[in-house]
Amino acid sequence: MTANSNRGPAERPARVSTKTLQDGVKKTVLPSGLRILTEAIPTTRSASLGIWVGIGSRDETPSLHGASHFLEHLLFKGTHKRTALEISAEIEAVGGETNAFTTKEYTCYYARVLDADLPLAVDVLVDAVADSLLEPADVETERGVILEEIAMHEDEPGDEVHDVFAEAIFGNHPLGRLISGTPESITPMTRDQINRFYRKRYTAPEVVIAAAGNLDHATVVKLVRKALAGTPLDTGAAEPAVTRPSDRRVRVARGKTVIVHRDTEQAHIVLGGPGLGRHDERRFALGVLNNVLGGGMSSRLFQEIREKRGLAYSVYSYASQHADAGLVGVYAGCAPAKAGEVLDLIRAELDRVAEKGITAEELARGKGMVKGSYVLGLEDTGSRMSRLAKSELLHGDMMGVDELLARVDAVTVAEVNKVAAELFSGERSLAVVGPFGEDDFPA
Repeated sequence: MTANSNRGPAERPARVSTKTLQDGVKKTVLPSGLRILTEAIPTTRSASLGIWVGIGSRDETPSLHGASHFLEHLLFKGTHKRTALEISAEIEAVGGETNAFTTKEYTCYYARVLDADLPLAVDVLVDAVADSLLEPADVETERGVILEEIAMHEDEPGDEVHDVFAEAIFGNHPLGRLISGTPESITPMTRDQINRFYRKRYTAPEVVIAAAGNLDHATVVKLVRKALAGTPLDTGAAEPAVTRPSDRRVRVARGKTVIVHRDTEQAHIVLGGPGLGRHDERRFALGVLNNVLGGGMSSRLFQEIREKRGLAYSVYSYASQHADAGLVGVYAGCAPAKAGEVLDLIRAELDRVAEKGITAEELARGKGMVKGSYVLGLEDTGSRMSRLAKSELLHGDMMGVDELLARVDAVTVAEVNKVAAELFSGERSLAVVGPFGEDDFPA
């Protein structure tokens, strides 16, 4: 049973239901359960459109490991109305761009165009996502592309180390697996398997269509309904999927060290452990803590490891959050001969923040960084569109900008220090990719 299979019903929409969520933001629920959210920004001359499906790599069985990412590639390969070339050419002919990405909990297909070309973007993107053919020849072509992508990823140790770290934390749970799949899972996967996954999981209640820019909500709804007509997503009455429930199978491993030998010029290190889920009220305190610890050039880790000692070009901390679990880590890339020293400094800083916490001055700076990065990140239609979709798909509601800033402002030193002690006092896991052997980093 997958994490999504227990999703219960939300309120059943007997007809098209539209309401205003915030200034400029409206939401319509179609009878099929598909949701449409828009934000009108009249001062722009562009529009961004995204089709977000609440299905990701954690929803795959072992035999389908990588199916979500495989499907993401295939949906642009042709429909009953358009060839693969026509899908890309129609958007590019008006100067637009389209792309997609897969995560562990959702998949997004998006386009950005001039405001006048939004009707075209809706028609092309809905067609691709709702009515793809998944031709056998295309499956074989994209299989080769994906296997090359996996091989390329292994040639990027700075990326690979984060996957190694996630596997160390989550073990055999789907959250610990590669989003792309592996050669062992992708090679035998059949077109019928992928098609069954597509039709079973890409259902109207799992879909959120979001758009932001110089647009009119009612017009977008009409365009979407017209594009959906006659496709497999044009279904009967159903309830929108509720937000992803917790999976009790998520268990984190005890602290461990995982070394992946690569003949690289740099050592790539991640040290950390379990974090917080995205619904945890302490996430605002964690956001402040993360910025103080390793979120910028003024952060403790950057100052200690790069500025004072020149031991690494890149060093930072981060927090990843899922519906029911998360992780926190510190990354550093350095010369292999300096790896031990860098690791000792990271451990010392984590020990210090766990034991002594942060100062009032650091709290103020950390809050400012969180608020500034959030607000400045909403300066384009693409980020506004993403905010709409993630609020609906991942949280089930939309927190206003002022409310979010107020939540950050309300964080106290005591709250940050409590989170620091909880997350960094226990066992830690270490992931290393570089020219090392198993015994080079004793526990």
